[in-house]
Amino acid sequence: MIIGPFGLHLVGQEGADVMHVAEFGVVMMLFLVGLELEPALLWRLRAPILGLGGLQVVGTAAVLGGIALLLGLPFPAAVAVGLTLSMSSTAIVLQMLGEKGLMKTAAGQSSFAVLLFQDLAVIPMLALFPLLAPAGAVAVAEHGSWADGLPAWGKTLVVLGAVAGVVALGRFAVRPALRAVARTGLRELFTAAALLLVIGIALLMQSVGLSPALGTFLAGVVLADSEYRHELEADIEPFKGLLLGLFFIAVGASIDFRLIAERPGTIVGLVGLVLVAKLLVLAALARVFRLSTDQGLLLAFALPQVGEFAFVLLAFAASLGVLGVEVTGPLVAVTALSMAVTPLLMVAYERLIAPRVIAGRGEERAADAIDDQAGVIICGFGRFGNTVGRLLRANGHPAVVLDNDSDRVELLRRMGLKVFYGDATRLDLLTAAGAHQARVIILALDSPEKNLELARLVQQHFPHLTVLARATDRPDTYELMDLGLTHIYRDTLDTSLRVGVDALRLLGMRAYAAHRAAQVFRKYDEAALTELAATRRDRSAYISLARDRIAALEALLQSDRGEFSDGQDRGWDPEGVREESRAGGLRPS
Repeated sequence: MIIGPFGLHLVGQEGADVMHVAEFGVVMMLFLVGLELEPALLWRLRAPILGLGGLQVVGTAAVLGGIALLLGLPFPAAVAVGLTLSMSSTAIVLQMLGEKGLMKTAAGQSSFAVLLFQDLAVIPMLALFPLLAPAGAVAVAEHGSWADGLPAWGKTLVVLGAVAGVVALGRFAVRPALRAVARTGLRELFTAAALLLVIGIALLMQSVGLSPALGTFLAGVVLADSEYRHELEADIEPFKGLLLGLFFIAVGASIDFRLIAERPGTIVGLVGLVLVAKLLVLAALARVFRLSTDQGLLLAFALPQVGEFAFVLLAFAASLGVLGVEVTGPLVAVTALSMAVTPLLMVAYERLIAPRVIAGRGEERAADAIDDQAGVIICGFGRFGNTVGRLLRANGHPAVVLDNDSDRVELLRRMGLKVFYGDATRLDLLTAAGAHQARVIILALDSPEKNLELARLVQQHFPHLTVLARATDRPDTYELMDLGLTHIYRDTLDTSLRVGVDALRLLGMRAYAAHRAAQVFRKYDEAALTELAATRRDRSAYISLARDRIAALEALLQSDRGEFSDGQDRGWDPEGVREESRAGGLRPS
């Protein structure tokens, strides 16, 4: 928006040309989305995809189409507007939920199902739009297609025929071709073949007047269960990321701010109307499908924007004469602005809505029998806290567990585990959980910020508790160290060292030497962590010290390895024991 023709003028009217190139970002994104849709995944999510996703598209299209009718649009145009605005942004939502670690929640899975159905729904929408066109209308395309002169029913047959053709091409022609390319063993040739596949199908679909994104999406679905799926993903991903970024830059540069300046009330009002209407429909459907209040609101606040497919649908509807420029112009601005507002909506949910919902649910469940005598409190019962909690329970040390994922709480309760719904960063809930009598508190929340906030709260109000804190990475560890915590556990350190030990053994190192190397590495790394934490705000000093510590660690391990080069650790390996036995007896190790 800033660099466009209505801002700093760094991009002028040639932004339209940039958009044509950048649209390949959406094309490649849909190809990769299609590659993720294995038949098994589709079958497992069939209920939310068809139920929740289908009702979201139909319900949103009906509501927004009805509003368009009330605003004076003819019925065909209102239908096109309703269907177009029912789309949400796959690129923004999946990225946003993934970054926040919410994809595994009920709301995350439901969001994926809705977005998946929307992607699939584009196929019948593109088939329907020609039937909405005025009699005798001819699509106006920059590159004419041989189907331009056909009647509406003929164009519909062309759409369906093209879809069938892409499916057949992917099933019977592309796989053998990729197999032949793979036999050459040339990575560059496979990359070129992947790009040729995507661009070729896009141009083929464009030649018959269809959306290039539609064709590549179908090709991705067809190839989802092929042996070349992961290679195709790896080759296309860098191009997708670059071009998709360029696409959103071009979208921002293409917004007509003169139109917004001339009709600010109309544009802002339409953005608000679309967001509120979609949010209410999503919240209502979340109730119907029995999502908890917090998960339902998360779903509603994640998906109310209009998606990138709307640009494709608006352009297609305009080329058919279904919508005029007086309608598509404001709707393009509404689409782009709704995308820009999405992160702000998520901030509003996290800061304003979620705390109130969680607080309300915590009060609702305050009457639950919370064991005040438990010696351990675990805050967060995801993949990290769950393992710790089960180990303690199996060894006769039950814990009071607090978790703010209501669906997870209900599931774990049905499994017989004592888990309570609530925000662990609330002082009253910690008190009710027996923090005054407990000896240990384990901070295992998925959010590093929440863990840090909880650590401060515990230090202030329950200084007698021994705090064991989960850290996701080094910067997170440094923040916890600044609070004076000494029991900090990095997420993947133990697993990484276990993998390293196994790799060393497979490479020929004896068992004891491999385990000793891991222990030395851990001890040295934790000692270096304290030194590095003190210099982390001085980047030059931090990098210099880190290089020194890496070199010192390598020298230490090489020296230590020399002490065990005579095979004295052979007793740790069954093979070594057997060899010594055959040689005439065991010697002490």
